[in-house]
Amino acid sequence: MKQRTVTTGGPCWVEHGSADPAAAQRFYGELFGWQPETDERPEAGGYTFMRLDGRIAASVAPLYGEGQPTAWSVSFLAEDADATARRVVEAGGSLVVRPMDALDYGRFAIAADPSGAVFGLWQPGRLRGAEVLNEPGALGWVELLTRAPDAARAFYPAVFGWTVGPSEQYPQWGLADGDFGGMLTMGGDFPPQVPPHWLPYFSVADVDDSASRAGHLGAGVLMAPTDLPGGGLRIAVLRDPTGAAFGLYYRSETRG
Repeated sequence: MKQRTVTTGGPCWVEHGSADPAAAQRFYGELFGWQPETDERPEAGGYTFMRLDGRIAASVAPLYGEGQPTAWSVSFLAEDADATARRVVEAGGSLVVRPMDALDYGRFAIAADPSGAVFGLWQPGRLRGAEVLNEPGALGWVELLTRAPDAARAFYPAVFGWTVGPSEQYPQWGLADGDFGGMLTMGGDFPPQVPPHWLPYFSVADVDDSASRAGHLGAGVLMAPTDLPGGGLRIAVLRDPTGAAFGLYYRSETRG
């Protein structure tokens, strides 16, 4: 991710919806150095911002709907959530939660692409989005895992105006200021019960060290630390102790 501030159409927020918010706060606090800050208003329902050196990096929230799994969700910045939600439907997607206000923080909607991968739309109010990106301990990359890559190639540019890299093996999503994510086609190595989804990767200074520390904190390994072709990029995919998958990400240029 080349972006260090949120950009219209780009990833702006990640939220950990958890059956055990306190456990999630402890795990990521120890792994990334995040400090929790809970909105104490009753109507906030225990919503907790996770700060990295004082800057909002992510959030942890209780589960709000029956059957909702413990998982990370990714949201993209929409200057007009209602208009963007209409484009979602026009492009063949669907709305899981129609646009609504989130207290004074902003306006949001929950949508799904044609294959069923769920993502959020965020229209800023008092909160524009994450206050830190692409630094160790902050969101560094987002990845769509899908069984319908052709549909995704058409859908997301129609909704957000994204560019799509030419690679067939791993197309990358981008905006004018650079790429911020990629798309992985789910093959036979993915169990059929795993649905299409968006996966956040958090930037770290050392993938191997962070993966090892996560393991000591109770995380499981879905993909061990691996160098990707092209050099300078190393990733790992883990499952936290509450059951949510997430990635670790290091690109040499993030420190430059």
